[in-house]
Amino acid sequence: MKIIDSHLHLFDLNKGNYQWLRLESPPFWKDKHLIAKNVAEHDLILTAPLTLAGFVHIEAGFDNQQPWREIAWLENTCNLPFRSVAMLDITLPTSLFLAQLKRLMHYKSVVGVRFILDDDALAILNDKNSQENLAALAANKLSFELQMPLENSHAVERLMKILSIIPSLIVCINHAGWPIQDNLRYAHWLDNIKRLANNDNVFIKCSGLEMADRNYSTAWQEKVIRRCIESFGFSRVMLASNFPLSLWHASYQDTWLAYAALNYNDEQLQQLCFSNAQRFYKFL
Repeated sequence: MKIIDSHLHLFDLNKGNYQWLRLESPPFWKDKHLIAKNVAEHDLILTAPLTLAGFVHIEAGFDNQQPWREIAWLENTCNLPFRSVAMLDITLPTSLFLAQLKRLMHYKSVVGVRFILDDDALAILNDKNSQENLAALAANKLSFELQMPLENSHAVERLMKILSIIPSLIVCINHAGWPIQDNLRYAHWLDNIKRLANNDNVFIKCSGLEMADRNYSTAWQEKVIRRCIESFGFSRVMLASNFPLSLWHASYQDTWLAYAALNYNDEQLQQLCFSNAQRFYKFL
């Protein structure tokens, strides 16, 4: 079974800043030391019946002031087919945003950008520069990786407005939009993924459950994936590892074996684990 891992991170602590990985800095995860180390392409080990055909590197805080440095490091380091999603602050003054975007686009692996919204989603999406900068992304045919809790209906409402104004903006929801095992919050999450799925240019990636619960159950994982597929269909859902953070829950091999064991046919699994990522992230 061929795989394109559509969400992972590589680290070189000697070359990058990675402030969030420093043990003295937040977030203060008690098991941060398990991931606060160099992670390279050769650590992406899959064995039969799995084959890693490529991956998508999502920015990891290498240098948020000069985000092209991370891309240059990747392109000088990696040998497997890969695409990169760079960090770029969508609240920057548009002239500065465009200058950084132009510099990033010189790198052949760059297919999109991420600026983490999380709990500041509403404020960031309401920022006077964000809409114009997202329009610039769309004009340059680059995607935006959306990381925010989709239970936040006010932020989703603002996002829906932006999508109506910029219908060509291509968005990929990271980590399934942080579903939570709380009945009310889960209900808000489910309502909002259904709303966002009405936009044909919005896709969703299922990964990162270990960030909320290191010991999440197979049943919970299957439920989240099933709800995403019910909303977005098989053609707009991707499964990904979030490696190396996924190691908090399972090995790289076991993460993908769990996906391969989902109750879908071979063609559907190939869409979820390979061909959707191949298309969305422009491997073709």
